[in-house]
Formats: sequence, C-alpha cells, structure tokens
Amino acid sequence: MKQVKKTLLLTLVLGFAFSSLAFASSQEKYPIKGKHKGGDVTPKEAYEMLKKDPKHTFLVDVRTRSEYQDIGHPVGAYNIPWLFLTTKVGKRGYKKVLNKNFCRDLKARFNTETDTLLMLCRSAKRTVASSTAAVDCGFKEDKVFNVLGGFEGDKVKDKNSPNYGKRMIGGWRLEGLPWTYKMDHKLMYQPDLK
Repeated sequence: MKQVKKTLLLTLVLGFAFSSLAFASSQEKYPIKGKHKGGDVTPKEAYEMLKKDPKHTFLVDVRTRSEYQDIGHPVGAYNIPWLFLTTKVGKRGYKKVLNKNFCRDLKARFNTETDTLLMLCRSAKRTVASSTAAVDCGFKEDKVFNVLGGFEGDKVKDKNSPNYGKRMIGGWRLEGLPWTYKMDHKLMYQPDLK
C-alpha cells in the first residue's frame, strides 16, 4: 500500500513538473520588446559574434552600476549605464534618471566607424532605447544589436508554475554563457574612476 501511495505521489509531482516545463517552453523565449534601430541577436549569437571578431565587437552592459556588480555580468562586458539610480523613492523602489552622457560615453570607448556594439540589459527592454540612441549618435545601424533576453531573461508567466514571476526564460546567464561578479577597472563605468 505504501509503495502505491509513493508511486501515485511521484506520478503527480512529475506530472505537475512536466506541465510547468511545457508551459515555460511554450512561452516565447526571445520576444522583441519594441521597435528600435539596429538588429536583434540571441545571447548565443552575440557570443559567437564576440568570438569571431573580438577586436571590433563589444558587449555593452547598459544596466545600472549596482546591477552590473551585484547580479553579475557577462565576461568582458563594458558597463555604460543607460539609466542611473537616484536616492529618490518611487512606487517601485528607487527612481531612475537617464544617463545624459550616454552617447559621449559610448564614443569615448568605441569607434563609430569600425566597432560592432552588442547592447545588453536585464531582459532586453532598456536596450531597445539604448540601441536606437547608439545609432543616433553615429554608430552604424548594421553594427548595433539588441541582445534578446538580456542578462537575466524574462519572467515565467504561467501562474501555475512553481517558477511563476521568476526570471527563468532565456537570457545570457540561463544560456550558460560566461559571466562573472569580478569587477575589472577597464570594463567598469569609466567616469566613476576619474
């Protein structure tokens, strides 16, 4: 009798787990989150581009400095924040302000004529705007890319999933691509080091 109960319980648990995975896998892994100038690439495509031309292809992490440090970042990613956290509190935590020097910061690090920029944020929402900004400040449209899924990926939308609301869909880290917490002074937001 105990064996039957264990088998039944195991069957129920596995059934629930597989149904949750089935929904998660049916959720679009890399949705495009808005119109922007430039192209779109998956994290794996971005990684291949970096390996193919490391002298002229750069990963630009546009998340805040605290996200870059505390959540981790792709190995070799340059941090140039699109937004800065303020000390003012809003409904969803600390308010953010636009980095008014974003274009100048990009041009100080990269060559508008020769370099390819792979823009990455948490889940590929901020990079919609920052990719367009990069093109508007002189980088070639065919050399600016939004990395879909960002670093952390998207949240699971299935309310029946044990992972509901967690960032478990796509993204650089979930694809198993190289990332670190290590802070390299050459890659950190440069105005902070002056």
